[in-house]
Parts: sequence; structure tokens; C-alpha cells
Amino acid sequence: MEINPKLLKPYDPAETESNIYRLWEESGFFNPDNLPDDRKNPFTIIMPPPNVTGVLHMGHALMITLEDIMIRYKRMQGYKTLWLPGTDHAAIATQSKVEKEIQKKEGKSRHDLGREEMLKRIKEFAQQSHDTIISQIKTMGASCDWSREAFTLDEKRNLAVNTVFKKMYDDGIIYRGNRIINWDPKGQTTISDDEIVYEERTAKMYTFKYSKDFPISISTTRPETKVGDVAVAVHPEDTRYTNFIGKEYDLVFCGVPIHIKIIADKEVDPAFGTGALGVTPAHSMTDWEIADRHDLPRPQVINEYAKMTVGADNLLGKKTTEAREVIVEWLRAEKLLEKEEEIKQNISTAERTGGIIEPLPKLQWFINVNKPIKERDNKTLKELMREPLENGNINIIPDYFSKTYFHWIENLRDWCISRQIWYGHRVPVWYRSASLTASREDEVYCGVTAPEGENWKQDEDTLDTWFSSGMWTFSTLGWPEQTADLKTYHPTDVLETGSEIIFFWVARMILMSEYVLGEIPFKTIYLHGTVRDAKGRKMSKSLGNGIDPIDIAQKFGADAGRMALVTGTAPGTDSRIDENKIKGYKNFANKIWNITRFVLDNVSENNFENNIQNDLTEEFKKIYQDITSDMENYRFHIASEKIYHYIWHRFADEIIEESKEIIKAGGEKAEERKNALVSIWKDCLRTLHPFMPFVTEEIWSMIPKKNKNLLIIEKWPNE
Repeated sequence: MEINPKLLKPYDPAETESNIYRLWEESGFFNPDNLPDDRKNPFTIIMPPPNVTGVLHMGHALMITLEDIMIRYKRMQGYKTLWLPGTDHAAIATQSKVEKEIQKKEGKSRHDLGREEMLKRIKEFAQQSHDTIISQIKTMGASCDWSREAFTLDEKRNLAVNTVFKKMYDDGIIYRGNRIINWDPKGQTTISDDEIVYEERTAKMYTFKYSKDFPISISTTRPETKVGDVAVAVHPEDTRYTNFIGKEYDLVFCGVPIHIKIIADKEVDPAFGTGALGVTPAHSMTDWEIADRHDLPRPQVINEYAKMTVGADNLLGKKTTEAREVIVEWLRAEKLLEKEEEIKQNISTAERTGGIIEPLPKLQWFINVNKPIKERDNKTLKELMREPLENGNINIIPDYFSKTYFHWIENLRDWCISRQIWYGHRVPVWYRSASLTASREDEVYCGVTAPEGENWKQDEDTLDTWFSSGMWTFSTLGWPEQTADLKTYHPTDVLETGSEIIFFWVARMILMSEYVLGEIPFKTIYLHGTVRDAKGRKMSKSLGNGIDPIDIAQKFGADAGRMALVTGTAPGTDSRIDENKIKGYKNFANKIWNITRFVLDNVSENNFENNIQNDLTEEFKKIYQDITSDMENYRFHIASEKIYHYIWHRFADEIIEESKEIIKAGGEKAEERKNALVSIWKDCLRTLHPFMPFVTEEIWSMIPKKNKNLLIIEKWPNE
């Protein structure tokens, strides 16, 4: 039969892929509302929203590829598929990036610009980044419904955020309290426990006594905090210190008067250091909890700029690192320093700014994770997060991450949700003083919208990005309105995301959905690992080993990049990729092109009408049944490898080679072989489509068929 002139030339993905994507968009089939009416069963994925801080990297490309494979497979199986895309405002990361640029180019801070101008600059940057990201997602072949695209900071999401905040506030789950938090002196904001990056550094451990008259030695790497000590804690069964428990001492430590009480606490490790712990409640999470148990005072001695707030000229106003040197010298001079040794220590740093974290007591907004909720059978948020995985309503792939998940929940503290930045959802609480000279707010109003009346002032803080992102599965479907989308597509089917954000985001989506809707947000959690370079290194700008998905698509084709990312990449495990691997799958795309040329050049249109079953078609039937089983069980890395090996090594290298002589000989066997080639090749294209959608769709458009369906809505091979 006459073949398409395109097939006479080498396959050119750069020329083909943009045209094919345009064809898909124009077809409307990304939108489930436009799929054939017989599709009743929904299948939903809400895309993890990439941060509008720059461009996508290979980790995002893996995410897009895996989700598109799932969606295309289910669409071909006859499901009413919704893949809803969106982006995340990523408050701290985005504001920090823009602030750095302004400081670098103009030498100005956000306070120099003012809130309104600063927010304008951030929004412009976010929009530019958004446009780049969407272009990248489309280049990767993502068949998501762009008509439903969402943004974590748009008006609809803001309504959802304010509605949930008020509900939690009214239920007493959200509260404002003075508690110890993680403070980033560089970014001048609080951050959550999960936004801390621990860096191993060399530190000095100092062992000393507060004074010559004090009976117990303590050890610390932060002598500067000891001017804020209020107690020394020992284990109640540590016989070295039993006689001192309950005694109190008034001391002067480096010129600062301190009052120390010796207390017994079972959490103290007798084997660590001297077995005695200097308790500094205002500057240690652990010590704050000890102070809670023993009703101790909490004097603050370090401020938001990591400078000392007590002492004479030798300490007051000095940075903590400078104060440390002053105190150590004082200990030496007073002959109180008993030992000084170098150790390896994990230093807490802010993920986005790199600032060293200072635990500080501050008035902030918190979510109480341990308060019973009447509407949820008096279960706590911790229980709501834990139960769906315990009872099997939510499955994690791979399942070994469940242990990590449960361990995190058990150790979860109340969630600090307020941030001292300007970009983000502003806390929906307003204050009004009864008197203009009043030193405190006499009225507090929490609402979805601003209160009526004059002299109300809104809280200056914004909300943690993960608060709004936690509502992503249902806020994107129209909640708080009870929309048809919400009824049809929630709970969603799969959350596919990186294993590193299981705590940041996955747990909080379960928390929000269970609390707000009383149902799970998704049925399956599929976690992928980190994409690394050929040497196993994490990709980064500093190493110069990053790979841009757009560059890959332009150089080798998006199909090649997709296959290189997914093949051999098991759930939850890190993978390696380089241009040689991608180039190998570009060669595979060329092989598919050449196979098509051979098939179409050696058959007639009649062969496309004849259904045949023989040993060859039965052989491939077993192959695609195995692949279907792999797809159903999320073994995409195995499924892609099976179809690759069948097409190249079995179909091309063996079946086509032996077919040449059979077809040349003519007769009944030749026609039977032609029918078999056509039947197998059509099913190969269907099976390969979720993995390599562009080249398969292009080829599908060239082969004769009774109906003119695009491959994107063709049926998955029948068993």
C-alpha cells in the first residue's frame, strides 16, 4: 500500500511533537467532559503543583511522565480521566528569590520597597515562572485538563483557605500562643520542622561548671545560651546526682545573674556527656518540653537577629557566635572549663535561605494536632492522619515508607502555620482596639472575609504554604462549593509525588481532607525517588550536572526523555540518567518509525480489516497481559522495559526478519503473516502509547482504520 511521505524521511521529533500536542489540545480529550458519554467511572490525579520559583528539573519531568502514563493508560481503558494541573506560590522560596534579586540589582530590601510594591514584583516573577513551567509541562506531553488549571494563591483557593482557617479557629484547633518555634534570622520568619535542612559540621563540645560552688558539670556546644538556663536536669535514677535533686542555686554566670534548680527528668540520658543537662527553655525545643513538665520559667536571652539581649557590654548586642567566644574565655579565666573537644554535629539550617535556625519563643498561630474533634468522633488530627493507612483505605507504594510516615506522626508537635513574610495567604484574623491608645487588642474577628466597620486591622502574618497546599485535592475541585467535580472526582485515585515530601505535603493533605470532608484525599500514594546523574550525584547548579527537560525534548524528543526516566526506575528508589541513556531511546523511536515503514510498505489496506489469531498474536497477547498486570500494580518501570524489548528484539529483530522471506514467497502464508504483522503492530502502538505518546500518535494517524479516533482515546488492547 502507499505509505505516507513522512515515513520516507527519518523521524523528526522536533517537527512532530509540537504539532501532535496541538492536535490533542484541539481535540478536547484532555477534558473528561469531552470524552465519550459511555465513560462513567472516574479516575483522578491532581498534579502536585510545581513551585513558581524557576523552571522544572528532571525530578519534575519524572513526576509528569509517571502521571501521564497513568492517565493515558486509564483513558484508554475507558475511564473518565481527570488530570488537574496547577502551580504553587511557594511563599518563602519565591519571596526569598525575588528579594535576593532586588538586593543584588538595586541594593534594596523589601522594607525599602514596601508591601504593595514588593508583592507586585513577586507576582510578576511568579507569572513569568508559571508561563515557563506550563510550557515545559506541555513539552513533556502531559495530557492534563488545562481548562481546570489552579494556582494555590488564586481567589478560589484563598476562599478555601479562609474557610478552613475559620472552621479550625471556631473548633479551637487553631490557636494563637507564645511557644517555641524555629526562627530563621536570615529570612526573618518562622519555618516548620520539615523545612529544616541538617548540615553536618565540626563543632566544639564544652564541659564546665556554672561556678566553683556549683556541684554538677554540664556539657554544651552553645555556651552562649547558658545565660538563659533555669535548671539542670538529671535522670531520677542516676545515683551520682540523687542527693542534689531539688536544690536551688543563685549564681552569676559571665556577669549575668541566673537561678538554677536541679530537677529529675526521665527523658535525660545518663550516658550522654556528664549525664546532666543545662535547661534553656527559651532556646531549645527539648528544654521547652522539660519546662512544661516542671513548670519552669522561660527567659529569652537571644533575639530575632541572633543577638544577645542580656549581659553587660561584654555580651549585650553581640552575635551569638561572638558571645560564645566571650563566655568560653570567661570560663577559662575562672578555671571552670573542664574539657573542650571537637565533635561532628548536625546544624539546623533554613532550607530556603541557609540561615542557622534559632529556637525562639514567639507569639504565633498553631494547629493543635492532639485536640479531640467532636465532628470526627473525638479523634485528633494525629489519629485522622494515621487511621487511613492503618485500615488500608490508603496504600503507599512502596509500602516501606509507611513506617517512616507513622514514626513522623508519633513525634509530631503542634504545627506552627504563621509566617512573617508578605507573599502568601494572609491570616484571616482582624483586630480592633476599644481605644486608640490601648496597648492590646480588645476585639478579635476571624472570618472568611473582612469584618464590617472601621478601625479593624488584619494580622500581618501569612500562612505556611503547606496549609493551602494541604487542601489541594478538594480546593481544586471547587470546594467550599459542593460542585459536580467534587462529587465526581473526590477522593482522587493516585497521589504521585517525591518521597522527600511525604511529611511536608502528603500527611497534611490527609489531615485536611479527613478534617474538612471526612474522607481520604486519595486511595494510593505513589512515591518516586531522586533523579541523579550518571555518577549518582544529586543534580544541582553548583555541580553543573543538571539536565533541562526542554533541552532533552529539543535534542532527542520528549518520548526518548520519558522512556529514559521511567525504564528501570522502581517506586521510591533513586535513579540515574544521562544523555547516553536518552539517546538510546531516541534510537528506539527511530526503530519504531522504521518498523512502521516496513509494515505499511508490505501490506495492503485489506490486511487492516482482517482479524487473525495465530501463534504470533497469541504470543503478544501474553506479553500485553503481563504489561497490563504491571500497569495495574504500578510497575511502570517493568512494563516499559517489556514493550521495549518485545518491539526491538522480538518483533523487529526476529519476526520482521523472518517475515521478509515469507512475504516474498507470496501465497496464503504471506497473507496470514501480513495480517499478523498489522494486528501485532496496532496493539504494540496502543501498549506503547502511554510511554511514548508522540511518535505512536503520529504513526497511528498514518495507518488505515475504520474509525478516525486519535490514539489517545483508542482502547487498551483487549485481553
